[in-house]
Amino acid sequence: MLIDKRFHHYSIRSVPKDLISGLIVGVIAIPLGMAFAIASGVKPEYGIYTTIVAGILISLLGGSKYQIGGPTGAFIPILFGIVMTYGYENLIIAGFLAGIMLTLMGIFKLGSLIKYIPRPVTIGFTTGIAVTIFTGQVASFLGLSGIKKHEEFILNLKEIFVHLGTANFYSILTAGICLITIILTPKIVPRVPGPLIGLVVSTLAATFFYPGQVATIGTSYGEIPSTLPQIQIPHLSVEMIVKLLKPAFVIAMLGGIESLLSAVVADGMTNSRHNSNKELIGQGIANMITPLFGGIPATGALARTATNIKNGAVSPLSGIIHGIVVLLVLLFFAPHASYIPLASMAPILMVVAWNMSERKVFSQIFKTKSMDSLTLLVTFLLTVFVNLTTAVEVGLVMSALIFVKRMSDVTVTAKALPNREHKHEKVDTNMVTDTHDCPQISIFNVEGPLFFGAAQTFEKTIMSTINYRPGILLLRMGRVPFMDTTGEAILASIVRHFSKSGIVIISGLNAQPERVLQKTGLYQMIGEDHFFEHTGEAIQYALIQINKNKCLGCKHFAFRECSKLSASGAAEGRKKLSATF
Repeated sequence: MLIDKRFHHYSIRSVPKDLISGLIVGVIAIPLGMAFAIASGVKPEYGIYTTIVAGILISLLGGSKYQIGGPTGAFIPILFGIVMTYGYENLIIAGFLAGIMLTLMGIFKLGSLIKYIPRPVTIGFTTGIAVTIFTGQVASFLGLSGIKKHEEFILNLKEIFVHLGTANFYSILTAGICLITIILTPKIVPRVPGPLIGLVVSTLAATFFYPGQVATIGTSYGEIPSTLPQIQIPHLSVEMIVKLLKPAFVIAMLGGIESLLSAVVADGMTNSRHNSNKELIGQGIANMITPLFGGIPATGALARTATNIKNGAVSPLSGIIHGIVVLLVLLFFAPHASYIPLASMAPILMVVAWNMSERKVFSQIFKTKSMDSLTLLVTFLLTVFVNLTTAVEVGLVMSALIFVKRMSDVTVTAKALPNREHKHEKVDTNMVTDTHDCPQISIFNVEGPLFFGAAQTFEKTIMSTINYRPGILLLRMGRVPFMDTTGEAILASIVRHFSKSGIVIISGLNAQPERVLQKTGLYQMIGEDHFFEHTGEAIQYALIQINKNKCLGCKHFAFRECSKLSASGAAEGRKKLSATF
């Protein structure tokens, strides 16, 4: 049903647009697929298989019209870590399990929850991943030999510095040619993919001018097969599944976040709207099937999706065509890929890292010098120096604590009285003074959510300002949008305290807090006749309940009625005095 909607208003005139965009994106995806696979610690052909299978399935089954799926740079540190720890075979199983998780997330409609991950966290780990990718290509760019790859960032940096003396001039020259070509191509011929041209030019230079001087895909990984591999069902055991649940969950979460971010950007570029849950299901199915062909985990690729849109894509057909183009290249040109120097792949990934670094946004958030900038910095540093899992966990906890603190600061409880100078005698918080306050009625303005982060302050404010024990406590709660069970428990404690010697009345209670009070029984404890829609009604009710004798001699005049009550109280006193004599 949703696929039909994505092809709504599709016509034969739209086919050439999808063909052109699919062809261009497919050509761009070829060097990226191989580069991402190599950087992830696996053979380059696995990146090609992923581009083909996942690319077609994500476009066919996803929830976005324009999404291009495949291996991405964001996955590199995660997949490399899994390969180093568990091996390639177990990476395949982890990817399969991640696909199941993504599918379940979509089925249970969790797609909308991922968008609530705070921006400082996403920018922090995205920039951290970019730094990891960029530094990870320095060794290939310089042609260093004897390098041992580590999962830890610091150890990888140490390897580079220790082996700087093994730098290969020809590798640097090859990488330089590729990098310059990638940078200049968009300026000279904007519609031609720079990474592919850079790869071709640098490969030709290395092959004809200094053959055998640089490491190539062929010398490092062997010849790339010109066919898709046979389907292989991974061997699953309970022990293996338990061991790989954590890395699989990390893959699923990162894949879900990146795919939905990419879909949101596509919506903004095309004024369309994707289905987040359907997108997760499509991503999940693709990641369940791709490992059967030896492919690595895939997700929505932001840069390729944007390129797809800019080149006129109209429907998911462009994404399907992009996968078919890569398949045809594999079938007819795979043997030639063996001549590609590894030094040519490094600049491609460096440019990808530079583009995904979100450096401008990072700088903007960091300059705020706020708690958000602290969250951003911590997430970034943990991503680089520890791992992405820890970074996201700590970032989310920090964001949650900061949110609670901010909501606590927003919640304000303060004494208030009617402003006699205001036309409608608005109840203001700045009216209470030592000489202008009602000894029998305490009115409090409560503003903001009454939840666990603010409940204690709410209780302390009320209890510390009513040591003279007024008979009536009026809570104005029209600006309390939300109340949780902790807020309800604190309110119940206050009600029980005041019910011993007085009453509690509430005005302006909103729907959500009222439902909470109804469910817990506190509404009935307070009494239905003690709830008022308007504060004026509540004040009139309170004035009827007060002890009129205590108004005698009172000079506070907190309410309009106080003058009359004080005067009548004085007159009654004079009558009693004259009757005595």
